[in-house]
Amino acid sequence: MLGLKLPTDPRWVNIVSKNIDEILTDHAYCEQKAASTAISFIVTYPEYPELVQEMIALSREEMGHFKMVHDRILARGKKLGRYRKDEYVIQLMKFFPKGGSRITQLVHRLLYAALIEARSCERFRLLSEELEDKELAEFYRKLMVSEAGHYTLFLNFARKFGDRKEVDQKWQELLDYEAKIMKDLGKSETIHG
Repeated sequence: MLGLKLPTDPRWVNIVSKNIDEILTDHAYCEQKAASTAISFIVTYPEYPELVQEMIALSREEMGHFKMVHDRILARGKKLGRYRKDEYVIQLMKFFPKGGSRITQLVHRLLYAALIEARSCERFRLLSEELEDKELAEFYRKLMVSEAGHYTLFLNFARKFGDRKEVDQKWQELLDYEAKIMKDLGKSETIHG
């Protein structure tokens, strides 16, 4: 369903399970960045009312997820750790060339967002199936469903605003590129890395 060309190495869950506090901090910041991305779409592309409406709802939902993760951190007697860069996103954002028309830039941003949500969905599925902490596993199962909806939302908007054939070709090329990135990642207690 997600179209990912390289699945996450199952050993990633072993790394995560030994570093739950670290993954929760990283996850919290991923949710915050997802909310920021939705707001950025609103600010940058206000001329698309349907996109704006969906991004308003998405920003609220993502901040709700941030609060849920933050509440889990506090319940564990911890504090939110420091922000760290997301090497996966840094590498991913190098794929499409800078510039181009406004609509091309929009399509590229939507495709990046779709892929980030797809990878998050896949990682949450692994956590929901493999974590020994059943409460945390259930938490990730619920978020997995939400991330799948976000992935399709972004991909459908890219297809709506761009030429469908061209967008689908770019999507496949981006998936191929992402698979190459993933070969060097999956060795740390981060959602994407």
